Amino acid sequence: MSETADWKQKYRDSLVEMEAEEVRWKQVEQILRRLVGRLCAAGMGVNPRLDDELIALAAANRRNADAGELARLAESLTTTVVAVDATAPVPTITFPPTDLQTRLAIKSLLERLAARDPKDPVPAALIAELAGAKNDSALANVVTRAADLVHGHSEQLQRERLRTAEILAEVTKRLDEMAGYLSDSNHANRSHFDDTETYNDAVMSQVRELTDEVAGATELGVLQSLVNARLERVAQHVSNFRAREEFRLLEVNGRAERMRTRIAELERETTDLHSRLDSEKQGARIDPLTGIANRKSFEERFALEIAQKPRTELAVVMLLWDLDNFKVINDSYGHRAGDRVLQSVAACFMAAVRGNDFVARIGGEEFVMLLSGTKIEQAMLIANQVRTAVEALRFHFRGTPVRVTVSCGLTEVKENDAAEGAFDRADGALYRAKHGGKNLCVAA
Repeated sequence: MSETADWKQKYRDSLVEMEAEEVRWKQVEQILRRLVGRLCAAGMGVNPRLDDELIALAAANRRNADAGELARLAESLTTTVVAVDATAPVPTITFPPTDLQTRLAIKSLLERLAARDPKDPVPAALIAELAGAKNDSALANVVTRAADLVHGHSEQLQRERLRTAEILAEVTKRLDEMAGYLSDSNHANRSHFDDTETYNDAVMSQVRELTDEVAGATELGVLQSLVNARLERVAQHVSNFRAREEFRLLEVNGRAERMRTRIAELERETTDLHSRLDSEKQGARIDPLTGIANRKSFEERFALEIAQKPRTELAVVMLLWDLDNFKVINDSYGHRAGDRVLQSVAACFMAAVRGNDFVARIGGEEFVMLLSGTKIEQAMLIANQVRTAVEALRFHFRGTPVRVTVSCGLTEVKENDAAEGAFDRADGALYRAKHGGKNLCVAA
């Protein structure tokens, strides 16, 4: 039973540790949310377009909006910052001491996140973006994404804590069943031992009495009668003992069969648990609306492509897509219509790429593709085919036909390229496609 106590204590300790870790990450998330609010306030007044974006982001932050909404607002803010930068260059800024302290605090947090999961490339990418953030809007974008990352860690810890609690309850139940089985087995063994002793005593008693009677008998008929009587009693003892042993054997076999059944059930439940955990892990990398990969999955895939590039020497092209006039569709026909458009466009993207290519939705109406083993010229042909396929989609909302188009910025991924560098080049090309009339594909 000491092993049972050890198992329980082990899971209890894990549960307490997860609860403490969850509290710490929630505190960090709240600190980041306060930083977002202050950065939004500090960035006001630079540009009217930026002010609208910052007001919306600050309002969502105050009501503790979920990570999805904050991500959409951050993407919209980034797009606006790019547009403002293109029309009015941002002057060089010397960061005041308080801003420097904020940056150091955010960098320290991101380094902790990177140490927690060395395989996750997102914290390192955010540290690089933090170093290049030249204004409050860019800094607010980094803080918002860091808050999303912390929120994701917090949710993952909560799921792990709940799952551990379930496992603890199930293990406790199974250990109690095993303890009961062992107790019953011990009781059965003790009963068998006592019964065997009783049986031996009874048989030996009959033999001793028979010996004494034989020694005192003087006539053969009397001797024969005594022997027969004693043998019948011995036979009766043997028969009773055999009946009890058969009944006991049936009980033992029944308990053993029930325990085998329970063990088989436990094995099936363990397999199901592993399957659910794998599904949850996979779900954390899937966009719930469109069913394709999300930003986290894209960042992991991009890091893998960069790591493999020196060995394979295959060209990789990044395609950054954005739906044209998507806000008009949402405002005119509602978010359900917008969701339907996103799902259809995502399906169109998936149908157009090859098996070794990659498609992800990275926020709002923005998608990204990675085409492996493809030069920029061939990628441009594929991009125009995809653009034409999206344009051919037919939508009707409230009895009105709605035309949907997309714009694309392409760039070839260079060796030792960082996600930010390739993304910025593709984003610049996308910006030119938007300002060139939309429904265009432009290479950088």
